[in-house]
Amino acid sequence: MEFFIEPIPTWALCYLINGDPTGLTDDEIAMIDKWYADNKVQTVTTASEAEGESNPYFSHFPAFGLPAEVTDCHVMTF
Repeated sequence: MEFFIEPIPTWALCYLINGDPTGLTDDEIAMIDKWYADNKVQTVTTASEAEGESNPYFSHFPAFGLPAEVTDCHVMTF
């Protein structure tokens, strides 16, 4: 297993962490699922300095999708 910190779009966090696709389009879900499968992702958790704290910022290069507000997340892969 390997661990990385990736800039994950904030709009995708509820689906990646809680499995809740509410508010996402079918295309967005397919994009997230493809990234998840292509990278053999096991878990995604927010990378924060304090419990329950995250610091979103804008990135031109998120882990997937168009430039967006992102949160750094710990990503565990095979």
